[in-house]
Amino acid sequence: MKKLMNDPHDYVAESIAGFAAAHSEHVQMHTEPLFVSRSAATRKEEGKVGLISGGGSGHEPLHAGFVGTGMLDAAVPGAVFTSPTPDPIQAATVEANRGAGVVYLVKNYTGDVLNFDTAAELAELDDIEVRQVLINDDVAVEDSLYTAGRRGVAGTLLVEKITGAAAERGDSLDEVVAVAETCVAQVRSMGVALSPCHVPHADQPSFELAEGDVELGVGIHGEPGRRTTTFGSADELTDAVLDPILADLSLAAGEKVIALVNGMGGTPLSELYIVYRRLAERLTEQDVTISRSLVGNYVTSLDMQGFSISLMRVDDELLALYDAPAHTPAFTH
Repeated sequence: MKKLMNDPHDYVAESIAGFAAAHSEHVQMHTEPLFVSRSAATRKEEGKVGLISGGGSGHEPLHAGFVGTGMLDAAVPGAVFTSPTPDPIQAATVEANRGAGVVYLVKNYTGDVLNFDTAAELAELDDIEVRQVLINDDVAVEDSLYTAGRRGVAGTLLVEKITGAAAERGDSLDEVVAVAETCVAQVRSMGVALSPCHVPHADQPSFELAEGDVELGVGIHGEPGRRTTTFGSADELTDAVLDPILADLSLAAGEKVIALVNGMGGTPLSELYIVYRRLAERLTEQDVTISRSLVGNYVTSLDMQGFSISLMRVDDELLALYDAPAHTPAFTH
């Protein structure tokens, strides 16, 4: 695979440097250790609950792309598909602290959970109160190669948006945590891979997929899903992804959702809209209202071809938080 890079070991640092230079009105880069925080112009004053997320790189724009007004205060990127170590997480915590505590939004992968746990312990030594909320929206499998229990995938975007709005309006630490936990309880996701992705430092694809097959329920690092199956039409694949989400979320007629059709990095936007078209048809048939929708590349897997669907059950309170202003490099509302 041809990759636009120099030294593979500098891949993440150089990418973040370019990202921060391109979006200096929103973010600033810290190099020793590496993390991204809000720019001086968007940094909140004392009294706001800090909000931090992070994880392995390769899923851009997650998480750094969602740093800014109305969403995250800081994001901590690790190496590609590798959790950041505790030191940059702890440094980001100090940067994000405004005296009201800090909330970690952590995708449920073993490395992320362990390292954010350690960072929280370090932060306590600096008298910073830290609370953690695990995101586990993937209905595809109960256990994966990277975690115990369900994985955190594209629904993370919706959790960060709504929780960020709660923190931005001045909610207390307990209130911000409660909003985040409500979001996690109401969001479900699942994806499908049409092709594997290619990690910058590797000479081969992240997994093998025979011609004519797809991986149903794939993880965002290329982890195995529910099954490998034969490639079908767009509507057939959409139904295969959507059915487990609907079964798990138990949506009833008359309920409202936010719907996200997320690209894995290598799928044209035109194809994602074909998926959304079928999703909208199916939810209309079930008398479920799509109150808000998103279509695009938000939580990717490098250059993987494929898509995921996320649905979040919402009420008027969650919708108001979703609609609150946000100004970040990758999401403006």
